[in-house]
Amino acid sequence: MNCNIEAKFRHDVLQNTVNATILSRWHALGLPNAWLVAGCLFQTVWNLQRGRPPSQGIKDYDLFYFDPSDLSEAAEAQAQARVKALLADLNATVEVANQARVHLWYPGYFGRPCPPLQSSEDGIRRFLVLETCLGIRPDACHAPFGYAGLYAGSFTPNPLTPYPELFAAKVASYQARWPTAGREQVSLSVSEG
Repeated sequence: MNCNIEAKFRHDVLQNTVNATILSRWHALGLPNAWLVAGCLFQTVWNLQRGRPPSQGIKDYDLFYFDPSDLSEAAEAQAQARVKALLADLNATVEVANQARVHLWYPGYFGRPCPPLQSSEDGIRRFLVLETCLGIRPDACHAPFGYAGLYAGSFTPNPLTPYPELFAAKVASYQARWPTAGREQVSLSVSEG
């Protein structure tokens, strides 16, 4: 992996003060196998590319963790409450999700199957759009499909989640908030999905 592009990604992501603050409080969060993921990362990069404030248009900040020892909704809610209290001063919506229990709710929510995940990294690999499969924590970045597509603004369907209608809806949502994102690449990508 190109260390320069990973360093650029880390630098760009930390321009968003919410991302930077979450990472600065990482150890206090106490979440096993945790990553700050997806939207708050790639959308920060898109904002910077367009000369916008780093946090503009970002709806929420997602934290994935992996705890197979307790798959209950109550345990996940307890983790959510703890994180919410630790980050209350940010005035940002922070969502916490135990990737060990995704297979329990995914079919009912999305109407599609989801195999049990083996780690938080497994969850990151399954976002609908390859270029959004990103995670960061204080000691590492995780980009299973690299960073080139992120910086090129392309949208590619993820073969691990082959749901063209969900992919198209996700891309439309992104393009509504970042009108120039993926315009050239998306029609090709959707037809390939």
